[in-house]
Amino acid sequence: MELWLPIDTYELQHRYKYEALYHALRDAIHAGTLTGGTKLPSTRELAQQYDISRGSVAQVYDMLLADGYVRAYRGRGTFVTETLSIQEHVKQEATLRLSPWGERVQMLNTHHELHGIQNHSPNASVINFRVQRMPAEHFPLAEWKSALAAVHRSGWRETSGVAGDPELREAIASHLRWTRGIQADASQIVLFSGSMQGITLLSQLLITEGASVVMENPGYPGIAHAVQSCGGHIIPADIDHEGIIPQTWEAQTLFVTPTRQFPTGAVLGLDRRRSLLTWASTQNAVIIEDDYDSEFRWGGRPIEPLKVLDHEQRVIYVGSFSQTMTASIRLGYAVLPPSLVQPVLAAKALYEPVPPGLLEQRALAKFMTRGGYLRHLRRLTRLYGERHAYFVREMELLMPEAFTMQLGDAGLHIYATWNGDMDSYQRFKLLAQEGGIWFRDAERYRLTPGHPAVCFGFAHLEKEEMTEGIRRMRLAWEKCTFSFP
Repeated sequence: MELWLPIDTYELQHRYKYEALYHALRDAIHAGTLTGGTKLPSTRELAQQYDISRGSVAQVYDMLLADGYVRAYRGRGTFVTETLSIQEHVKQEATLRLSPWGERVQMLNTHHELHGIQNHSPNASVINFRVQRMPAEHFPLAEWKSALAAVHRSGWRETSGVAGDPELREAIASHLRWTRGIQADASQIVLFSGSMQGITLLSQLLITEGASVVMENPGYPGIAHAVQSCGGHIIPADIDHEGIIPQTWEAQTLFVTPTRQFPTGAVLGLDRRRSLLTWASTQNAVIIEDDYDSEFRWGGRPIEPLKVLDHEQRVIYVGSFSQTMTASIRLGYAVLPPSLVQPVLAAKALYEPVPPGLLEQRALAKFMTRGGYLRHLRRLTRLYGERHAYFVREMELLMPEAFTMQLGDAGLHIYATWNGDMDSYQRFKLLAQEGGIWFRDAERYRLTPGHPAVCFGFAHLEKEEMTEGIRRMRLAWEKCTFSFP
């Protein structure tokens, strides 16, 4: 391969070509572009490439040799010196200033990475009770391939705007009318690369520096990061067994998960839903409703989203396909009040003038309009419902002293409160990890300190894995030297 050097730049700085070539090679060695041990081209090759005489190239190599940058070996060629100190390869880099937003994002992401470090147990095979994406074998791949093939046969072309594929937006609107009772027009729906992208963009549009924002406590940390990166001041809202407790907050933005509170699973009753809408009207506020996993329900009456009760267009409904489609298809969406559609599209155009995965978007529209998506949801709901019941039964049989589970009739995890104090919980957690059991500590979802609790994911586990995992937790419990009343 030819050695590329920015020779034109150096020729502007030096009178003779051999000087330009010398400085270009020397700087490439200093920068580490040419590392120790790299063989340089022959004098003939370099002379031909840069239109310079072989004698001039030989002179350059002699100068580099005299300065100690290269070593020459008869019959082998010329090589960059391997004994150059590392300091000689390091340039002095400028310290670039970030905006306040950039500094907050960097700090939040660094904290998140450190917080996410987990101890791995080398002594046993791991059983992971953390919530996982849908296992690949549960996805109807044949139907999906058929939808993709149908798009190809139709002569489809990428003509979608910033909002996303129009047929998929129509399909989502129809799906929401049928399954959620939301009377949304496709023109109000904007697609995102995951619901979190939509929440982040909405935060940037709606939250001013220093503005107060209400969030559930506990709640999803990604939303807190989006708010804090915009300079928002979070007001933690208390949660009980019925969800968020309405207050007269001095704020203009509220993030809420009323259909199934994250992470506790509590369902917000009608009176509280109306109270939130009354608060929003009084405060001239906007409510962002995150409906993250209520596609899966195995009992009880479906709960109306807050958006259904919204008659003043103050609620933004956010949904996602992350729990129902394969990992390669990352799609979220928002149902926006009409007044917000154009501002959101203008902001989204800065990030994604052409949305990614447009072929998959159109195929998902086919998948939904053919009924494949609903059939897929029904199959998953039956499977996950059986696993939910099995996990609850085994936990009540083997771990009744340790946890109080907050049971619901939907969702892919169960929130369980530890029945002891923090010290006893930490000891149990350590023993469980030593036994190869992982679970999600609910502390990471809290804005303020609280009682120890755990989120147990179950939908991705076979019954045999759940049985073994709960058995190991029982062994960890029995190793502890405490007991609860």
